[in-house]
Amino acid sequence: MRKKPATVRIARWSATHPWSAIGLWVVFVAACLFLGGVAGTNAISDEESGVRESGRAGKIVHSGDFPEKAEENVLITAEDGGKLDRAAGRAAAADVVKRMKALSGVESVGEPVASPNGKALLVPVTMKGDTENADRRVQPLLDASAAVQNAHEGLRVDEVGTGSTAKGLSETLGEDFQKAELISVPLTLLILLVVFGAIIAAGVPVVLALSCVGAAIGLSTLASHVLPETSAVSNVILLMGMAVGVDYSLFYLKREREERRAGKSDVDAIEIAAETSGRTVVVSGTTVIVAMAGLYLAKEATFASLATGAIIVVAVAVLASLTVLPALLGKLGRWVDKPKVPFLWRLTMRSGESRMWPALLRPALSKPVITLVVSVGALLLLAVSALDMKLKQPGSDDLSRDIPVVQAMDRLTAAFPSKGTVHQVAVRAPTAEAGEVKSALKGLLERTADNKLFAHDSTPTIKESADHRVHTVDVGTPYQPKSDGARESLDLLREWVQQAMADVPDSESAVGGKVAQGVDFTGHLEERMPWVVGFVLLLTFVTMVLIFRSLAVAISAILLNLLSAAAAFGVLVGVFQHTWAEKILDFHSSGAVVSWLPLFLFVVLFGLSMDYHVFVVSRIREASLAGASTKDAVREGITRSAGVVTSAAIVMVGVFAIFGTLSMVEFRQLGVGLAAAILQDAVIIRIYVLPALMTALGKWNWWPGGISGGSRGPSAQLPDQAGPARYRAEEQAQYARSTAPQQYRQEAPQQQYEQGAHQQPYQQGSHLQQQSRPGRHRRDTSRPDYYQP
Repeated sequence: MRKKPATVRIARWSATHPWSAIGLWVVFVAACLFLGGVAGTNAISDEESGVRESGRAGKIVHSGDFPEKAEENVLITAEDGGKLDRAAGRAAAADVVKRMKALSGVESVGEPVASPNGKALLVPVTMKGDTENADRRVQPLLDASAAVQNAHEGLRVDEVGTGSTAKGLSETLGEDFQKAELISVPLTLLILLVVFGAIIAAGVPVVLALSCVGAAIGLSTLASHVLPETSAVSNVILLMGMAVGVDYSLFYLKREREERRAGKSDVDAIEIAAETSGRTVVVSGTTVIVAMAGLYLAKEATFASLATGAIIVVAVAVLASLTVLPALLGKLGRWVDKPKVPFLWRLTMRSGESRMWPALLRPALSKPVITLVVSVGALLLLAVSALDMKLKQPGSDDLSRDIPVVQAMDRLTAAFPSKGTVHQVAVRAPTAEAGEVKSALKGLLERTADNKLFAHDSTPTIKESADHRVHTVDVGTPYQPKSDGARESLDLLREWVQQAMADVPDSESAVGGKVAQGVDFTGHLEERMPWVVGFVLLLTFVTMVLIFRSLAVAISAILLNLLSAAAAFGVLVGVFQHTWAEKILDFHSSGAVVSWLPLFLFVVLFGLSMDYHVFVVSRIREASLAGASTKDAVREGITRSAGVVTSAAIVMVGVFAIFGTLSMVEFRQLGVGLAAAILQDAVIIRIYVLPALMTALGKWNWWPGGISGGSRGPSAQLPDQAGPARYRAEEQAQYARSTAPQQYRQEAPQQQYEQGAHQQPYQQGSHLQQQSRPGRHRRDTSRPDYYQP
């Protein structure tokens, strides 16, 4: 007897030792969370996250070892936004100075500064300690500013700075994510209740997915000490973990349930699910992991961090599906279908073939060429707008103007432009050249003083490191970070810096800042994108060839995924780059797509689409191996898999769509882009494009190998249905009857199932081999382990 696949051996042990498997999983999750909490997060620094010239500027500044101080700005303006009364303004400023100096967390308070337009007074405050935890120490300063506000009627007192801005944004965004989490779990449960019609069956995938997310967050925290972590990783882990965790459990649970309905024992049903759906989960998970690994080719710290988080959560989800899920199913047994939701239970347990899916497939099967042209044309029409895609990094101008701290930032930059968009000039030279560097920088500032591209409300200060090797100066611009004026000022400043430092021996200079980082990051991605895309396409091709031994299937998978991704990008551009969806989604269009999103979205979509593609095409191939014609195989394969694929897609779309409601533009775009792509993939691609393409190709679907060595009748064992070789021949024959295409079940004589299918099913020279076509290489195709799942 052949050795069973690893997925079956693991599942059988877990099903027969459920408490041990469940206990080990609980210990694993708890250990991940504990160790992650003890280790803490190693966040990406500015030095590590930069690329190109802005990256060099960050490294130069870091080498100067400048002391970092958390700075706050208390802004005093008239409550009605008009001209500030001088006397009232000075009284309020004096009150601010007095209250701030009395606080133990304040290091120094500067003199009040009047704005050029006379509408505001600014009181600079420097906090004690570093900038890392300033948001946790800033509350006494905010209370003091609020007290000044209450004591001076007719004035508005705002506080904006390192700690206050971080605190205000984190509170708002934290509420966003809490709302998303509170909505996503009940929504997923509701969808799964409709799918399974039973409360426990619906709850198992959700509980498992949440445990995967928790374990992955702990592991990613540990991994951050090797590859520093960006703050968005936990959100990506939640997004991916809920999607793939529920999907993998759904595939497995639906198959186990199907086998129990066919009369299998609990353990036998789990084994068959492990050999079929379990193998599909391993293949799909591996594909997603390797696809996400393509992000490492971007050679950028943020992408490496996102890739690491996504890879970890997908690996944990696969592990959970193969280990603790069989244990839960083995322990629950038939209790997994309790308590039943009356109407939904009857709906999910209906016998007979669904009428909906054959009706939807009729155009693709009866007129495949026309259906293919129309459906592909519709997707290409959606993709057209992607040709005009503009990429920009998100900034403060992308935040909702309903956030109080953002409103305060707007008032501050309106009165003092130099506090808003800032370019940072950094120069490193030998200590002996310090005087030359200072003279050059002073000459540079003189050139900016008369140019309208730069802010003139305050005089820039040149900072010098303790060893006199590094000098920096901040040059403000009155334009928003994403505006053409900000980009023009950056280009001009970089040109002037090169000219200014040309005569300083052994000097190294660069211009950084938010504008520079956005410009350089976008350019870097455009340069690295072909490498990442090429890697993912090659991976997809190799994976599909190995699974299906067909170049035609591999090529069609690449083309369909490219089509789906292009259409998703078109929707993304239409919704966020233009203004027609602003009122629908309640956001302000930035006129661009977040620069990191297309590359990340492309990789994620290729990985997730493989879940559906492998699952559906495997079912079609099984029907072909059972002797069905191409049209019948496509109908049978898609009809049998449509319920699972649709359910999984609805879960993913629901989770992703919730992220489309968050305040941060990058998460809005990520959620809408993923939701649109999965919806298009599950509906247009799987119901119209894929069946039409496979029907039109006919026998060429399996080129160059073809469907070889299989019997041309219903007695052939379906690879995804046959189960382990240990099952009795009578069980295999019975299952072949129930899973063969409808027309073959009706036409084949009963004796063909009861006699021919079990005489010598696994022996050399069986009747299945004798029916092979002359000239073919004869192998025992009746063995379940011969086929890919």
